[in-house]
Amino acid sequence: MVQLNVSRIKRFVAVRSVVLLLLSTIAVADSVKVEGLIKARNGNTMIVQTKDAPKLVVLLTDNTQVGQVQGMLKARRKEMSMAALIPGLAVKVEGNLDNQNQLVADSVSFKGNDLKHAEQIQAGLHETQTELEKQNAELKAQNETLQQHQQQITTNKAAIDAAIARFGQLDDYYILDEVTVYFASGKVKVDPQYAPQLLALAEKAKNVNGYMIEVKGYASPSGSTALNQQLSEDRASAVTNILVQQGNIPLTRMLAPGAMGESHQVGNNKTEKEQAQNRRVVVRVLQNKAIAGV
Repeated sequence: MVQLNVSRIKRFVAVRSVVLLLLSTIAVADSVKVEGLIKARNGNTMIVQTKDAPKLVVLLTDNTQVGQVQGMLKARRKEMSMAALIPGLAVKVEGNLDNQNQLVADSVSFKGNDLKHAEQIQAGLHETQTELEKQNAELKAQNETLQQHQQQITTNKAAIDAAIARFGQLDDYYILDEVTVYFASGKVKVDPQYAPQLLALAEKAKNVNGYMIEVKGYASPSGSTALNQQLSEDRASAVTNILVQQGNIPLTRMLAPGAMGESHQVGNNKTEKEQAQNRRVVVRVLQNKAIAGV
């Protein structure tokens, strides 16, 4: 009787092992890993362009882990907020396909230098038409001075055309609202007078389908470059906190705050008034054209 029970136990263990192996094989088969570029973001939904799929829909959930790989061998991983998942960022996504062929992400990872590159792309978006015309005029002037070297002119023109086309592709947002917050010299605390404007912007944004909010901090050139970079970052963070904590804007609707430092200066900074205009944070309500057209 004891020998019979032992035999049954052995058969049960063997069958159980086979079942677990099959389940494991099925789970592995359903798992999907892709690499691509974020083309658009609408809250919990991303559109990722991969080698095989130009518009792969990726769904983010509360369980999705977002991380930045670090180190020479990319062996270390730093946990990041979903706000870091911005258009232009190269990512690796792991997850499972749902019944609509959408990739439900278990994890999203990216390299630190790729995030920096994407932030630089975001910093170059939404320039005014006046700035574009100025850039085009400067480029034309450069071409005129190089007419004696026709081959070089042709090369430069090709590079210029490519840059303009690339800019047009990346500048893919409607700007629906904007608020500028100014700061005292060396200060990062938001003046209470701006709170109603920021909260009104937050309420207006909530009525926009697929909205995102962009926050860019700037500093005047007085003081060291490193200090001004930190000031612009702290100012952007202070405004972001008001939008999230008081305006109840979800983090999934916030683009990563941009620390612009001394870039994009207003005026010549020769007077205190001009310098004051550069100690600012610009907040914009955006709607991605790709999402708006869906």
